[in-house]
Amino acid sequence: MNIRKDDKVVVLSGKDKGKEGKVLVADPKNNKVVVEGVNVATKHQKPMGQGKEGGIIKVETPIYASKVQLVCPKCGKATRVAHKLVDGKNVRVCKKCGAEIVVK
Repeated sequence: MNIRKDDKVVVLSGKDKGKEGKVLVADPKNNKVVVEGVNVATKHQKPMGQGKEGGIIKVETPIYASKVQLVCPKCGKATRVAHKLVDGKNVRVCKKCGAEIVVK
């Protein structure tokens, strides 16, 4: 899976097609990601204890990683990811502009 936490991605298909957001959670085992503001579901929650309020809350739910594409921080376009060895480290590289994609 080429998508990691804190990457900026764009949704390719589904009801949220075209939306951009930051990856909050990446789950490589199930090949899913949770993207900020995408695939939002409403959840009815009971009050849990003294300080917690109940009510209807909105929660981002996971989507398949194949439905999102990484946005290059340098050129700003949705791109596929290549891998290169630089100084003995495996680095992700933008296929369009060739810039290294660094996780913050």
